[in-house]
Amino acid sequence: MTRTATAETSATPTAHQLWTRSRGLLLALAVLVLAGIALAAVRSGEQHGRLDPRSADRYGSRAVAELLADRGVRTTVVTTTTEAATAAGPDTTLLITNPDLLTERQRKTLRNAATTPGVRTVLLAPGPAATRTLAPAVQVAEPAEVSPRSPDCDLPAARRAGDAEVGGIRYSPSSKAPDADSCYLSDGLPTLVRLPDTDNRETVLLGSPDILFNDRLAERGNASLALQLLGSRDHLVWYLPSLDDAASDGEERGFLQLLPSGWIWAVAQLGVAAVFTALWRARRLGPLTPERLPVTIRASETTEGRARLYHQAHARDRAAEILRSATRSRLAPVVGVAGARAHRPEVLCPALASHVPDTGPDLPTLLFGPVPPDDRSLIRLADELDRLERTVTAGTPVSPTAPPDAAPTKKKDTTS
Repeated sequence: MTRTATAETSATPTAHQLWTRSRGLLLALAVLVLAGIALAAVRSGEQHGRLDPRSADRYGSRAVAELLADRGVRTTVVTTTTEAATAAGPDTTLLITNPDLLTERQRKTLRNAATTPGVRTVLLAPGPAATRTLAPAVQVAEPAEVSPRSPDCDLPAARRAGDAEVGGIRYSPSSKAPDADSCYLSDGLPTLVRLPDTDNRETVLLGSPDILFNDRLAERGNASLALQLLGSRDHLVWYLPSLDDAASDGEERGFLQLLPSGWIWAVAQLGVAAVFTALWRARRLGPLTPERLPVTIRASETTEGRARLYHQAHARDRAAEILRSATRSRLAPVVGVAGARAHRPEVLCPALASHVPDTGPDLPTLLFGPVPPDDRSLIRLADELDRLERTVTAGTPVSPTAPPDAAPTKKKDTTS
């Protein structure tokens, strides 16, 4: 078969073969993408206006705002730190709905604003970074499930509200807050903490904002607890932090800080999906299966191709060892040496010595010698091994070797 036929029958996969192999994976990926888009479209309105007192969605807080208005509490919605600090005057409740979105500079600004006499600061689910600045006397513990819990404390607002659906982040007041009220315990740690201060100031930490949602307000004592926490002052400043507000603050934030919460779990899920995909697509480990070659290749082409690879890699050591090993394997049975002992110089060389004259080559050096230093020496070694094999198998003496680049000379004709 010619080289043209070899090129036409190449084993390179065609476009149809690639499509056949990958269509299952592509189909699964398309289903995942479409499912994600459909889920995002269905749930796109559920979180709209989350904790916004103007929103009537299930996660909005319009219901509690209207109940506060019926009791004479004026609610001011602000979206920037500057507006919140300015509006937090005497006899005011400052509600920070997501304090973890704030930068350190913003938290310090709100902390200074909370020093105004008569201000109650309510923090919804503050994490370690927020409590470190806004409530340093409290440590953050592992979160708990939101479920109905009893007050288990002496805080009047909690005792009047009774059981409420609270949970989320748990807190542990330190010895710096001996007068702290710890309510709605979960495994011994409170999910609602009140930290009193001088000049009628106080800070309230609520582990979960669920009692403020429209769809949860009517459950148990949620409405009573929410109204008492937010309606103790005549003026309520409802602060809705946002990423735009943090960007306008001027403080540089790292890449990880700009990512939304839960990104670690998303990356972990993608990693697990990638591992399962790799296992699904991986071939089964087992014995090698013979495969028919698309064409028949001549032995000379295989030899030449391997020789070119050795030459390209400068693997003279490997090439020389292959030549010597093949010669030893072929000569051993000729001189009566077992094949298993053909590669032992103390056995093979004495057996070959009786088949070559004294003027022949140095057998240990020729068959077990060092690596040729260059390509010319490797060619000379191949010629000498071939000459030795012909001599031993034919029973003719070995003539002195000549350099491979020496020009052949014609013998003088002495016949008459």
